[in-house]
Amino acid sequence: MDHQSDYYGQIAVQGPEAEAKVVEVLGLDVADLVFYTFKKIDVDGETIIASRTGYTGEDGFEIYGSHKYIQQAWDKLIAAGVTPCGLGCRDTLRFEVGLPLYGDELSADISPVMAGLGMFAKLDKEEFIGKDVLVKQKAEGVQKKLVGIALADDDKAIPRHGYEVVGANDEIIGEVTTGYRTIMTDKSVCFALVDAAYMKLGTELAVRIHRKLHPGTVVKKRFYDKSYKK
Repeated sequence: MDHQSDYYGQIAVQGPEAEAKVVEVLGLDVADLVFYTFKKIDVDGETIIASRTGYTGEDGFEIYGSHKYIQQAWDKLIAAGVTPCGLGCRDTLRFEVGLPLYGDELSADISPVMAGLGMFAKLDKEEFIGKDVLVKQKAEGVQKKLVGIALADDDKAIPRHGYEVVGANDEIIGEVTTGYRTIMTDKSVCFALVDAAYMKLGTELAVRIHRKLHPGTVVKKRFYDKSYKK
């Protein structure tokens, strides 16, 4: 095995103009890539890997190459007017289109079934770690489910990771896994892991934010619709 982690750097180009910028500015032929595919491209004696698996809710590409190549690509993109951004932007954007993040919506304690991602767990495969638990959860159901919650349109409070979700009789029924005031919809929304009895769309509950209860409603986990090139 040739371990090349120290060799590769990566830059992600995301947004509605991502394809045009990667083709025109970096000169990489990526227009034929569709969502969740990749290709290798030879550039100046170096093999570049380009993928189209953006986790931002927008179309986008990830470019992998030597540190020298990635630094040069960064400089070219910045000179062409591409706006730099960090992981905070990535987190808000993946969240508002319903994309989970390990450590928040998936973890050692939150299974794919609990997160509403059971369709990605192929239980007809041979034995794999955790298969017995998933089979049991699919057959018997789970006590907790991941849901989307929207606060009132005029409520600008922001539900944050770890904040309590409260149901009837002031009972704590779960907690927020990710929450923001979203960029595209300008609404205060969150993902939350709650008691399964509260998972139905339209269910009313509340999020405790700075000791105050803010009424909310269970909604679909995709707060903003976006389509990818397929």
